[in-house]
Amino acid sequence: MDSNDKTLMNGSGTRPTCVRYWVIVFAVTLSVITYIDRVCISQAAPAMSKDLGFSTKQMGWAFSAFFWAYALFEVPSGWLGDRIGARKVLMRVVMWWSFFTAATGWVFSLVSLVITRAMFGAGEAGCFPNLTKAFTVWLPKSERVKAQGITWLSARWGGAFTPLLVALILQHISWRHTFGLFGLLGVIWAIFFFLWYRDNPHDKKSINEAELAILPRQQDVVLGHDKIPWGKLIASKTVWLLWFQFACLNFGAVFYITWLPTYLREGRGMDITYGALLAGFPLFFGGLGSLFCGYIAAPLANLLGSTIFARRLLAGTGFFGAASCLALSTFIPNPWLAMLVMGLASFCNDLVMPTSWGACMDIGGKFAGTLSGSMNMMGNFGGGLAAIVIGYILAWSNHNWNVALYVAAGVYFLGTFCWLIIDPVTPIEDE
Repeated sequence: MDSNDKTLMNGSGTRPTCVRYWVIVFAVTLSVITYIDRVCISQAAPAMSKDLGFSTKQMGWAFSAFFWAYALFEVPSGWLGDRIGARKVLMRVVMWWSFFTAATGWVFSLVSLVITRAMFGAGEAGCFPNLTKAFTVWLPKSERVKAQGITWLSARWGGAFTPLLVALILQHISWRHTFGLFGLLGVIWAIFFFLWYRDNPHDKKSINEAELAILPRQQDVVLGHDKIPWGKLIASKTVWLLWFQFACLNFGAVFYITWLPTYLREGRGMDITYGALLAGFPLFFGGLGSLFCGYIAAPLANLLGSTIFARRLLAGTGFFGAASCLALSTFIPNPWLAMLVMGLASFCNDLVMPTSWGACMDIGGKFAGTLSGSMNMMGNFGGGLAAIVIGYILAWSNHNWNVALYVAAGVYFLGTFCWLIIDPVTPIEDE
């Protein structure tokens, strides 16, 4: 039981219900589905390239189409969640991207693949800003970073096991039918979520007054609030730093969900089965990093006497560790050990994830959906750029994978400096 629950029970004699934790359950399951749908193309890419005659440059553009569209629709999706609520937005976007997941199996040319992945990315853009909006509404501040940690653990592990899952499925059905199979998952989730979720916890009959007392005030979760303070967002140094560091983070991390299976085949000489197993290492360890960050954030803040210093320490350490480990992996000849070190890079990467999203909830307040959407937009611009850059680096360097990894490590390192000065707690309206 949460400490808030114990305190309230001792004071009033009424034990709070735990209805709010179902929001985390829905977030966890959707995060898994999101990354399954997102990562499956990386494992299917060699078969797709062979069947459709794509080069590495062309696959780079196909990979990047998702990220560019994802980035462009982040702010509109987050803004829409602030205006009409996460319930309506999530139901619609999950149905949308599930359709285009299935439609990926229908492509017949580079143009059709790029368009389909762009439409898929436009739908997935609404996921995490609106989950963040739901956490802001349904969880007290003390539980939000932990919830983000659990959510990103689920997302990473969903992606971690996807390569192996896809490899096993591809032994029985074609890559085209595989995308159709994964598309069904989101449809099922959207139906159950829409029936259960309410944008205002006070509208949920199963929640009692004791639990409502520890949640945000009703007046703070009203939808259709005043217009977004774009002037304050654009003028805020903290917001710009959040944007830039998240672009650096995604530039490095996108390798794990796009090019990694190809790297293991070409750069490490692994077959499809062992390659699929090793491809899950970075996201598996990344999930552990998210969980560790979510659980250590509050105790570390208490130990240091400052939430600001605790978040700066976690994120700064994460960026530096990710850069160092990614570069170090290139010097290790044994592929299993090299992927273990790359997994440590991903672990460090995900020390930044819950920290960044937690900062968006505290800084954004009732505008959390919009702010987190804008941060994720910039992050995916970085990811889209990386997907293209890596493809061109490979073509330019005669498939020298180490060059691509050094570039990613250097961009990681830049993110370290942002967290020396970010204020991750002061609300934008109070700046």
